[in-house]
Amino acid sequence: MGKENFKLIANNKKARHDYFLEENYECGICLHGTEVKSLRMGKCSIKEAFVHIENGEVILYGMHISPYEKGNIFNRDPLRPKKLLLHKREILKLQGRIKEKGYTIVPVQVYLKGSLVKVQISLAKGKKLYDKRQDIAKKDAKREAEREFKVRNL
Repeated sequence: MGKENFKLIANNKKARHDYFLEENYECGICLHGTEVKSLRMGKCSIKEAFVHIENGEVILYGMHISPYEKGNIFNRDPLRPKKLLLHKREILKLQGRIKEKGYTIVPVQVYLKGSLVKVQISLAKGKKLYDKRQDIAKKDAKREAEREFKVRNL
């Protein structure tokens, strides 16, 4: 991804904490006019969002897009399910993988790429409690090492 024409709207930090992210997919999203305007202003949350595949279509549930202030009657329900746009072979591949035990699909990022709104979804496997503890311990050790390195180089 190029740095130009890329603007991050929402990031799901909790997904990286709760899951091992294996494969990333960039997909489009079906939105209405006022939803796009609200996204351009950065009014979006994907913390509780999840993805299901139904009838060969990928649907994103729980993504909250705040109503556009000047949208009046054209505003849609902030939590309505949104269809994600992927190629048929990608959908079939994802469908096969989530049938395996422990796999799910989680939204990781929502961003503007040029004038288009894109959603990055990941095939993810759930972490156990001890995996989360190991990640926290690694992060603490790294932070401590950086702190000591900083003190020595003063």
